[in-house]
Amino acid sequence: MKNKSQQQNNFFDVTLPGEKIVSGHLHPLTLVQRDLEKIFKSMGFMILEGPELESDYYNFEALNIPKTHPARDMQDTFYVKSQIDTNQKQISTNTNLVMRTHTSNVQVRAMEKYGAPMRAVALGRIFRNEATDASHEHTFHQIEGIMIDENISLANLAAVLKEMFVGLYQQEVNIRMRPGYFPFVEPGLEIEMSCVFCQGKGCSVCKKTGWVEMLGAGLVHPNVLRAGKIDPDKYQGFAFGTGIERLAMLKYGIDDIRLFNSGDLHFLTQF
Repeated sequence: MKNKSQQQNNFFDVTLPGEKIVSGHLHPLTLVQRDLEKIFKSMGFMILEGPELESDYYNFEALNIPKTHPARDMQDTFYVKSQIDTNQKQISTNTNLVMRTHTSNVQVRAMEKYGAPMRAVALGRIFRNEATDASHEHTFHQIEGIMIDENISLANLAAVLKEMFVGLYQQEVNIRMRPGYFPFVEPGLEIEMSCVFCQGKGCSVCKKTGWVEMLGAGLVHPNVLRAGKIDPDKYQGFAFGTGIERLAMLKYGIDDIRLFNSGDLHFLTQF
């Protein structure tokens, strides 16, 4: 049993303020992803998810990229050999699987499930077998958008993309379209946005041009619509895709993509 002097030495004043518990906060990529989800929900888009380990069919063939297509060389891919029967379409024992190279793998899956008309975005991780530097990573995130209905045109695409950029960057922006090649759209487009740092006047970020290349897009190729069991003579659609890291780097002025996965608290505590 403790004596009186020992009890006095162990005295603790419960009225003193406690030590502040430092709480965590959301990663900048999570902040941007949630902003994007809110923007597209406000326009009536569904938020979809898809498998990161995907079949060759949904990642390539259903998107108008057959095995012999030269577009396969545009993406350095992680292939995985399956040793089990997963009972999924186009996936069976000893079939090569792929870590998805884009969230476009959700396109045909969504068409098969929901049909037309449809509007949806898919956000998530994608994987590329490439060397890392300030602007390239082997694992990053992408948002893929698709809208299918009757009489869809590039005007609809431009309106949706402008709404996305204005909502994300909280300022008025202009966009312009240049021809580009992507096998799952026809025509294919490169979309550029007026620089949010200099308002199009020219700076180091936009290389003095006033424009920043943001994403690839276009009207959904008829072969992709057919793969999703949708009649291309009745329905048209647009699709677009871009890296969420790219959007975040412009939003927060980040100059190195490797910082997102670095675990550096000096970087992360700024957000």
